[in-house]
Amino acid sequence: MKLKIHYNSPVVLTFAIVCIVVYALGATIFPGLVDWLFSAPPNLLSANPLHYVRLVTYVFGHADLGHLFGNLIFILLLGPILEEKYGSEMMIWVIAVTAIVSSVLNAVLFSTGAIGASGIVFAFITLASVVNVERNSIPLSFVLVVLVWLGREFLQSFTPDMISQFGHIMGGIIGSVFGFRLARRREYEY
Repeated sequence: MKLKIHYNSPVVLTFAIVCIVVYALGATIFPGLVDWLFSAPPNLLSANPLHYVRLVTYVFGHADLGHLFGNLIFILLLGPILEEKYGSEMMIWVIAVTAIVSSVLNAVLFSTGAIGASGIVFAFITLASVVNVERNSIPLSFVLVVLVWLGREFLQSFTPDMISQFGHIMGGIIGSVFGFRLARRREYEY
């Protein structure tokens, strides 16, 4: 019997590969690549069109291997399940909306930039926790995810570090919104 490896989750796998390639290029051949093209700017106004591209591309850049691997573990664990359930197009929307909303609000509310896919991770975590939403009910798993993950991020937002808890919280909120909207849409299809 011959086993084949198949590209079972094209959006999530492509996202992960792009993150790995960006990190590898930035760490070897093109030092400064992440700062130049794959980090969200700390403000919204600029005459440089690349400035606005970075409001989306920052999710592909990572500060170090620990940051990259930490994000990819969750993305590769949860992403294929979500992509199978909701489809590739929906995963593109979740990633894009999370990236854009998080970076724009971060630039409006704070004077720091952003880097990495942590917001995507939190969107996937909360989206996965509402997969089994039923009419007029909220899964206990979702309540616990919100209390544990997002509560921790809220509390950590008061400690000075280089981590954007705001991005994590926004990702969690966006994943929740997508999850409940998709559940309502499924409800109307039946």
